[in-house]
Amino acid sequence: MQGEWPARWGVLLCLTVSLLLQGRGDTFTINCSGFDQHGVDPAAFQAVFDRKAFRPVINYSIPTHVNVSFTLSAILEVDAQLQLLTSFLWMNLVWDNPFIRWNPKECVGLNKLTVSAENLWLPDIFIVESMDVDQTPSGLTAYVSCEGRIKYDKPMRVTSICKLDIFYFPFDQQNCTFTFSSFLYTVDSMLLGMDKEVWEITDTSRDIIRTQGEWELLGINKATPKMSVGSNLYDQIMFYVAIRRRPSLYIINLLVPSGFLVAIDALSFYLPAESENRAPFKITLLLGYNVFLLMMNDLLPASGTPLISVYFALCLSLMVLSLLETVFITYLLHLATSQPPPMPRWLHSLLLHCTCPRNCCPTAPQQGNKGLGLTPAQLPGVMEPEVSAGQTPGPIEAGLTGGSGWTRAQREQEARKQHRVELWVRFSHMMDTLLFRLYLLFMAASILTVIGLWNT
Repeated sequence: MQGEWPARWGVLLCLTVSLLLQGRGDTFTINCSGFDQHGVDPAAFQAVFDRKAFRPVINYSIPTHVNVSFTLSAILEVDAQLQLLTSFLWMNLVWDNPFIRWNPKECVGLNKLTVSAENLWLPDIFIVESMDVDQTPSGLTAYVSCEGRIKYDKPMRVTSICKLDIFYFPFDQQNCTFTFSSFLYTVDSMLLGMDKEVWEITDTSRDIIRTQGEWELLGINKATPKMSVGSNLYDQIMFYVAIRRRPSLYIINLLVPSGFLVAIDALSFYLPAESENRAPFKITLLLGYNVFLLMMNDLLPASGTPLISVYFALCLSLMVLSLLETVFITYLLHLATSQPPPMPRWLHSLLLHCTCPRNCCPTAPQQGNKGLGLTPAQLPGVMEPEVSAGQTPGPIEAGLTGGSGWTRAQREQEARKQHRVELWVRFSHMMDTLLFRLYLLFMAASILTVIGLWNT
């Protein structure tokens, strides 16, 4: 008899526990008596609404699984000076609430309904890089399925930190990060996952923002590192968003006008070196380029040193160098026409070699004089032709013969001066051609270097 009492107590205990568990399981199923085709009785969900302050789990040792995804619908602003990215997101959260369940067959075939988000427990998911107060509109709703799965879409205007590199502006690409995490629940209480693939998020976002704004979406990648804060470990999902600037606006307004001005400055070398209009023309171009830079200053980034600023500084330097070259050639021509000094022998040989390289510039006097294009009367040391034998000068010629010594010396001096003038003029033209070719070579090398850097 004494052995039968523990057995009876064990049977009674098992029956009591089974009845309690069965009754408790029934409380998780919503009564559909208030469901009809005209609406839903709010009293059926009142028990669920009263529990919104607590994490909806049967066992608190089991973490809640929340699936996180988003749709990038617009890139509103990229502030390079403050290193901020302002964008508009639709954050999608999906989790299970075991206290919301009903049988669709008993509830007029209802499989899904909308419930005000204010009456439900919501996971505290936020973006770690966000630097602005959450401006989510009020009165949002969530979809609740008959199996207790809740889907909550949250529109967000996010101003987040993004490390921007503007060196390749306007052909730059940026890589910004959106890190979704919980600031309250550790990995023991909440785990994050995804119910969408990354390529689905990328395609949906690219289709929405394809024709909007200055930036275009290149791609989205993800990583799932854990975040450790002290002794607590938090789950998080990190999305890497790669965006690229559309450069057409800056090409039309910045690069094309600058290229035209530099090309006109290069073509101004074809103006005659003796012309008095070359230097004023280059000064006008230089002033116009400075005005252009002042007007386009608002389109350039306010911080950092982008490559386009180096390009503009290079173009300005080229125009200043071309002006200095014009001043130098003008000085040489003025020196040649006013008081030309004797040309050194090495410079004279170099000039002869550069002016007639095919003939190797023969050094015979007659050939050299012919190469310079001078007449015998203009060369120094050439005597006047003598009177033929048997021919006597006339009275007028005889009168002039008395002063022929002074006239011959004056002609020789004038011929030497004319010879030096022609040499220095030829040297000035040669230097003008040489400096122009060096200018074109340096300009082409600099522009190709900048374009090569932009393409990298």
